[in-house]
Amino acid sequence: MASVKEKLSGVFLPITTPFNEDMRIDYAALKANMAFYAKTEIRGYLVLGSNGENRCLNEEEKREVLETVLSLRDPNQVVMVGCIYDSTVLTVDFMRFVKSGGADFATLLSPSYFRKFMTHDVLVDYFTECAESVDIPVLLYNAPGFTGVTLLPETVGVLSEHPNIVGMKDSAASGIEHFSKFIDADFSVLAGSIGFLYSSMTHGVKGGVASLGNAFPDAAVQLWKYGMRGQDQTGQALQELLKTANEKISGVYGVPGVKAAMDLAGLGGGYPRKPLKRLEGEGREAVRQALIDAGLIS
Repeated sequence: MASVKEKLSGVFLPITTPFNEDMRIDYAALKANMAFYAKTEIRGYLVLGSNGENRCLNEEEKREVLETVLSLRDPNQVVMVGCIYDSTVLTVDFMRFVKSGGADFATLLSPSYFRKFMTHDVLVDYFTECAESVDIPVLLYNAPGFTGVTLLPETVGVLSEHPNIVGMKDSAASGIEHFSKFIDADFSVLAGSIGFLYSSMTHGVKGGVASLGNAFPDAAVQLWKYGMRGQDQTGQALQELLKTANEKISGVYGVPGVKAAMDLAGLGGGYPRKPLKRLEGEGREAVRQALIDAGLIS
């Protein structure tokens, strides 16, 4: 059986939830995407994260999406699941479902509705109680761009000592190296963007979650391989290409941009759920040009 460190080494796709024009989930597209991803070298998936439009799904939809992914993943692929709630009770309840379905990790975002009260002590208590309530390994999810709540290195350091809190997905742009002197040696940090996956690997990072990988998983895996091999000019050049493309797509257009890139790559991006709008016209053309400039399409 693979260790936690081994399970968290590689490229993970924060898979999207495709919708039809009527805003219903397009399960045919989701299944087709999963069939494609199963043939690649990605390590696994983050399901029901921000790219999965977690906050736009009801509880029944969340459970059905997760069940679909779990039923179609390759047995060697790892599944981490976004448990994104502002209540400890609701988080723990969904974690129980995640564990019962056979997922590998529960990924917990900081509560944010009452963000000004999310102090060090409150966050430590929240993550600790969740981790002690359900027997499934927990990953912290640091995404201040979405929550307005930053997990400070000191807070992560305390939590990293808990035996059931095994790692963190860090989507902040402040630099993963800031956590290194605080965290436990067995604690894994995942780069939360393809924009700093390669550079983070010089600081001991072994894996990352890459939204652009939803459209071009092979490119993301190649970047990771360069990082595992060590810093060189080829890897740095690919990093810059993918970073620039990611900034022009996900950075500018968010989930609709990622879904447009998937459509242009021949995958099932589909519609985002309202109030987000599907990219058309100039926006879609900008995504196309970003992919051409990166050499991802012709």
